[in-house]
Amino acid sequence: MVVAHDIDRDINSGIDSGDLLADIRRIAESVPDPELVVVTVGDLGIIRDVRRDGASVEIDVTPTYSACPATLAIELAIETAVAEAGHDVRVRRVLAPAWTTDWITPAGRAKLKDAGIAPPQRRGDSQADDDAYFARPQVACPRCDSLDTAELSAFGATACKAQYRCLSCREPFDYFKCL
Repeated sequence: MVVAHDIDRDINSGIDSGDLLADIRRIAESVPDPELVVVTVGDLGIIRDVRRDGASVEIDVTPTYSACPATLAIELAIETAVAEAGHDVRVRRVLAPAWTTDWITPAGRAKLKDAGIAPPQRRGDSQADDDAYFARPQVACPRCDSLDTAELSAFGATACKAQYRCLSCREPFDYFKCL
């Protein structure tokens, strides 16, 4: 049974609203991504805002792309995690501005690489400049860091990844595309 947590009671009893909202943000951001379980939704940067709405909390989430099949699962997992911590919560989907891979945290990029997934390049990197929008990026192997890699398929297990092969260590790997 989930019991609604009264934020107003906490504030009146001396618990700082900012601390409470920061704790709720930490809970929400700790939810694993269902498609890329090596990272959390916090690592991906999709939690946009956490704020009070009367006696409850509202959490804004921006999916990695508007048609992401995991969006509802992510929203429900965030809502469940926060509710299980005793808070009355609503998750709101926010589509603008659109999510970008630049929002992935440094820790998230490191987790992807450690799991054998080449993290996306940041916008503004020489391979991702606007004038080279349709150019194929030079992707480093997440295992040996070689740039001697080749794209095998523009699409991997999920729409946000491409399949590559390292020509140095001969290992296949996924590349999280720059969006």
